Order: sequence, then C-alpha cells, then structure tokens
Amino acid sequence: MSINRKSIWIASAGLVLGVAAVAYARRKNYAPLPVAPHVDLNRYMGEWYEIAHFPESFEKDTYGTKANYTLRDDGSVEVLNTSHKGSLTGELKTARGKATVADATTNAKLEVTFAWPFKGDYWILDVDDNYQHALVGVPSRDSLWILSRTAKINLETLQLLTAKAQELGFDTSRFIYTSQSGRQVRAVSA
Repeated sequence: MSINRKSIWIASAGLVLGVAAVAYARRKNYAPLPVAPHVDLNRYMGEWYEIAHFPESFEKDTYGTKANYTLRDDGSVEVLNTSHKGSLTGELKTARGKATVADATTNAKLEVTFAWPFKGDYWILDVDDNYQHALVGVPSRDSLWILSRTAKINLETLQLLTAKAQELGFDTSRFIYTSQSGRQVRAVSA
C-alpha cells in the first residue's frame, strides 16, 4: 500500500494541532501563577548561571549550565543555552532558541521556541531589583529554575527564592543543584 506525501503532511499537521490543543487545554486548568510585576528586558539580557532546576530530560547529566539572552531589533530574544555533558569538562552542548513576549504589560511571560512549531512557557516569577537573581517557572509548576549572574549564590538569597517558589505552589524538594565549579552548588554563606 502506497501512502502519498499529501496524506503524510495532513496526518502530521493533525498530530501537531492535536498536541497543541491538548497543551492549551491543560494550561487553562492550572491555578493562577503570579509573575514579576515588571521585567526590564534590557536589564534581563546577558549571561545567567543555573543554580538549581527541576529534573528535565534535556538536562540529564549536565554541568556548568548557563543561559545567554540577547534582545533582537524586532523585540524578540535570542536564547543560547550551554552545558557540559557528563562533567564540567565534558562535551559542550548548545541549544539555540527564540523567545517572544507573551504579556507586554509585565514582560514577565515569554514563550520560547527551540524547535518550531513547539513553544514553551518561560515565566519570570521573581527578579531582584539589581537583576542579579531570578526565579523562572511554568504555569503547570512542573519546571522551575533559580538563575544567578554569578556561579555562586549566597545562602539567604537561595532560601528566599526557594521560599517564594514554595509560596507559588512549587515542590522545591525536586530541586537539583547545578554543579558550576567542580562541586555541587548549594550556596555560599553571606
């Protein structure tokens, strides 16, 4: 039996639309997730070190994870994620993506695409006044990251961000602390 290209294309398009519809329907069932009241995207740009994250298949056995954000002329954000596989000296993995602002009122809700047409939420839940630390999550509360401009974070800041995540309904016992400097990053005393 021969299947023509048009049939394959229609079936593929139907599958993509079905997955998108299910994802959209699931999003509506989540409890409201407050975000940062306003994010200055220019100040948010640059390099961020991952301090902690929830388990993600794409982050399994990774070390030294960083994200670099660059504002484009069209208002979108170029995303470059890097990490080393297996150890801090392992093979460097990169992932390039594009983020667009989904809520221009706050600039705190973005949608990120690494493989078109699939988008993921990137909600900035908290960022300090100096743009040195951030808490990023998704409405389902299945993904969460603590980011810092430096590879180390003081214990008080880590505790405050963890407490904020708990208040927002995240199960912070799921945190995996990212090794940035040859040892597992927990926190440094103030």
